[in-house]
Amino acid sequence: MCPANFTAVAQALIVVCLILNPVSPGKSETMSPATPSKPILLPEPRFAGDVSLEQALRERRSVRSYKDDPLDMAEISQILWSAQGITSAQGFRTAPSAGALYTLELYVIAGNVQNLPACIYKYTPRNLALLEFVSGDRRSHLSRAALRQGSIRKAPAVILFCAVYERTAGKYGQRGIRYVHMEVGHAAQNICLQAIALGLHTAVIGAFRDAEVKAIANLPADEQPLYFVPVGR
Repeated sequence: MCPANFTAVAQALIVVCLILNPVSPGKSETMSPATPSKPILLPEPRFAGDVSLEQALRERRSVRSYKDDPLDMAEISQILWSAQGITSAQGFRTAPSAGALYTLELYVIAGNVQNLPACIYKYTPRNLALLEFVSGDRRSHLSRAALRQGSIRKAPAVILFCAVYERTAGKYGQRGIRYVHMEVGHAAQNICLQAIALGLHTAVIGAFRDAEVKAIANLPADEQPLYFVPVGR
C-alpha cells in the first residue's frame, strides 16, 4: 500500500473509532455527578464594550498566573456567550461551525466565582444557563490530568471545550474531524479576545490525558475533551 493510501485509510479508521468506540472514563476515577437541580440563569450578555476589537487583538497574550480574585457571574456569562452565544433567530452562534452543526459543548470548572458554588457546570446557550454536572472544586484534579499545569489549578474558572465528533463526521466523513478542530479554534479565540475586553486574561491548553479528563468531568461517552481555557485577573 502506498503512503498516501495508507494515510487515507488511517484517517478513515480514526472516524470509525470515534463514532463506534468513544473513550470511556475508568470506573475507579469517575466522579459523582452533582445532584440534579434547576438551571442557574446567567446575566444577559452585553453587546457593546469599551475596548475595540483592534485593541483586544493587540493586547491578547497567553497568561498563566492569576490573582486570587474571584470572577463574577456577569463575566462568566460574557465569556461563555463569546464562545457559543446564539446570535440569531435561526440559531447561528458567535463562532462559525461547518454546516451549522455546532459540535462543541462547553463546561465551566468554577472554583472562585461569586455566587456560584465550586462545581463543574455545563453551559446551555439556548437558555443562557448553567447546569450542575459534577459537584465540588475539581481544578486540582484536572490540573493533574493536564500534566500538572498550575494555571488550571489557580484560575478562578476554567472553560473546558468538548466536541461530539459524530455531529460533523456524520455529514462530512473524515474531513469533519478537521472542521471540528477549526471550530474549537474559532471559539477559543473568541474567549481570548472577550477576556481582554473585560480586563481578564487567558491561556489555551491542549496537553492533557483525555481519559482522565473525561472521568473527572464525568463527560458523556460521545463527548471528547479538546481544550482548556483558564480565565482570571
